Amino acid sequence: QVQLVESGGGLVQAGGSLRLSCAASGRTISLYAMGWFRQAPGKEREFLAANSWTDSTYYADVVKGRFTISRDNARDNATVYLQMNSLKPEDTAVYYCAATNQWGPTYYISDLWGDWGQGTQVTVSS
Repeated sequence: QVQLVESGGGLVQAGGSLRLSCAASGRTISLYAMGWFRQAPGKEREFLAANSWTDSTYYADVVKGRFTISRDNARDNATVYLQMNSLKPEDTAVYYCAATNQWGPTYYISDLWGDWGQGTQVTVSS
């Protein structure tokens, strides 16, 4: 079982930046892939970025070049960050941190991620 707690959301103007953090704890957390998803009102949850347990990174086209995922591992915990630059009003959503020990080529499918944080709101004003 992995516990995830996000922080860092808020209100920002278009073109601005935010950095989200996700505090992850669990005995084998270093073997988990970590990711970020978001969900806007009336839309399905959307994959944004992932960091595999081998420290490879993957991005959705919609955020590639603007968002960066990074990870700091400790013994039984980790912190995953999502640096978001050049934010747009369409980036407004609830952002979720996720973890999975079932990494595979379909990492972008939310159903494959077994552990989720509570979400943090990001609002980008025009």
